[in-house]
Amino acid sequence: VSLWRAAHCFSTKNGRCPLPAPPPYFLICFFLSHPTPCVSIGDDQVLFEFKELLLNTSLLDSSWKKGTNPCDNNNKWFGVQCDNKNVIQALLLGGVGLSGNLDVDVLISLQGLRVVNLVNNSFSGTIPDFFRLGALKSLFIDGNQFSGDIPGDFFSKMGSLKKIWFSRNKFSGKIPDSLAGLKYLLELHLENNEFTGPIPSLSQANLATINFSNNKLQGLIPQSLSKFGSNPFQGNPDLCGNQLGRECKAVASGEKSEGSGSTKWIIIGLVVVLLLVAILFKSKRKDDQFEKLEKESLDEAVKVHLNKRSMSTRTSMRSSRKGHSRSGSDMGDLVVVNDEKGIFGMPDLMKAAAEVLGNGGLGSAYKAVLGNGVSVVVKRLRETNKFNKESFDAEIRRLARIRHRNILQPLAYHYRKEEKLVVSEYIPKGSLLYLLHGDRGIAHA
Repeated sequence: VSLWRAAHCFSTKNGRCPLPAPPPYFLICFFLSHPTPCVSIGDDQVLFEFKELLLNTSLLDSSWKKGTNPCDNNNKWFGVQCDNKNVIQALLLGGVGLSGNLDVDVLISLQGLRVVNLVNNSFSGTIPDFFRLGALKSLFIDGNQFSGDIPGDFFSKMGSLKKIWFSRNKFSGKIPDSLAGLKYLLELHLENNEFTGPIPSLSQANLATINFSNNKLQGLIPQSLSKFGSNPFQGNPDLCGNQLGRECKAVASGEKSEGSGSTKWIIIGLVVVLLLVAILFKSKRKDDQFEKLEKESLDEAVKVHLNKRSMSTRTSMRSSRKGHSRSGSDMGDLVVVNDEKGIFGMPDLMKAAAEVLGNGGLGSAYKAVLGNGVSVVVKRLRETNKFNKESFDAEIRRLARIRHRNILQPLAYHYRKEEKLVVSEYIPKGSLLYLLHGDRGIAHA
């Protein structure tokens, strides 16, 4: 009875047995007068699921029929190749106009699959997860529209690969370094893509054919690939090496320096001297700039207005404002409008160490460190002649009253018709340039 059930199982149209399954330790294939080859149960369903997400499958529809065996020699499925044990080992679906989504996960169930050929179709998007098919020996996807980067470790779990054809796509980014770990690699074709960066060092002893032409590769061609001549590297203007007759700039400069050590040290010495001169010049320029400010601002040191009747900070502030607003003769005084950082006068500024922060359309800015340790910024304004003394005073005081985290209140000012000085607290890394670009600086901007 058991033998009859096994025979009946494989004489049905789909090769599946509706009767109770045989014990797990054996499976009998029994042929009747019209034998049907044995096939792993479910392979036909796997292929149907794979086809389900594809488009333009008319050439497959004619032979991929439910209830038939993919490995039946009398009813072969288009593009399906089986071995002599009726195990699916290759999908040869090149040049049939396929597109859509490639569900690689479905194909994992085809444990005998060794070759996938999808050349000259219309697949697009990023590369599918072919790395899940770890037993593949050949992967042909050239002549499609795949694009984007290929992860660097893409081939790390595909140790059996011998043939890789990814040419005539739109792949970009670096060539995966994991190619170097494929010890059985025989053929590698990556031409006519948009790969950038260097070519990995491939030292496989059996590597027979390669092609990197017509990409955007850069740098020195690895010595391990010197046996392949120049053709596999053409169409990459930034590649260099003996094969292409182009000397690499870095290599050339290195060789020259080895042959002329004394010249190298002379050049280094000159560079050091020039740097020292530049530093000294910049330092002197900072001192000169602030010295110029001192000479042009006042002919003599001036004092802060303080009310003689009170020495408190607030009373001093009011007295300073009162004296400024009433007197037209105090044109050389420094008027404090915000005493949060203490009271200081022009002599304090003149004695402070200073450095130039920058020059703008309205004037120059200097950093000064006062005797009490407070760092301030002195903004020297030239193009503000339209403000009379009263208007300028009103605007500065209005700014001093504003309390907002994005507004820097002035501490003091000095008024002259031909120029004005505005003193505010120095905020490290507080410029608009820094807020926009951070430590990358003006070169990035």
